[in-house]
Amino acid sequence: SLRFASTVALEGVHPSWTVRFRHVLFGINMFALVLCITALARPQMGTEEEEILTEGVDIIVALDASGSMAAEDFEPHNRLFVAKIVVREFVEGLKHDRVGLVVFAGKAFTRCPLTVDYGVTLNVLNDIELGTIEDGTAIGNALATCLNRLRESKSKSKVIILVTDGVNNRGEIQPLDAAEIARALGVKIYTVGIGSHGTARVPVKDPNYGDIYVD
Repeated sequence: SLRFASTVALEGVHPSWTVRFRHVLFGINMFALVLCITALARPQMGTEEEEILTEGVDIIVALDASGSMAAEDFEPHNRLFVAKIVVREFVEGLKHDRVGLVVFAGKAFTRCPLTVDYGVTLNVLNDIELGTIEDGTAIGNALATCLNRLRESKSKSKVIILVTDGVNNRGEIQPLDAAEIARALGVKIYTVGIGSHGTARVPVKDPNYGDIYVD
């Protein structure tokens, strides 16, 4: 006969609760260990307030969108394209100042009021195109529109940045008159000229030949 090990005698024996819940006990021990480590790390939670005092400047950019801004001094780009790049770089460099945007040609319109939301200003700037305003260069009207926006400003520093390529030839208000009003209101005006020396190609629409270029 052969003798071999058998578990038949143990069929009626049930495992104790410590055996059945041994994995649960291991999990509890690990959780307790994590709590001990967390307590030793002494975690802290709170809020800290910091007051920053800044003197913001209110700035209105007056951008020329007259027909002459189509001149391609900066091939393959025209003057308006380059002017928009200059204004974009300026706005992106601001931090706590409010900025607005006035677009003008034969007339002047506020496209973006004073705001610290520079994303809105840049989106409006991107949408500016030539030919959407009656042609001409009404610099005086543009300055007057900017001054109207700055008139009720409580900022100690108020600035107008005039971006243009030409001289005033339209509008009811002369630039020098607008400049006198600006001085009375304590508003500084800075001018950025767009263009180059010599001749430049300007695209025009001819009813007989379509799009042509003239110097």
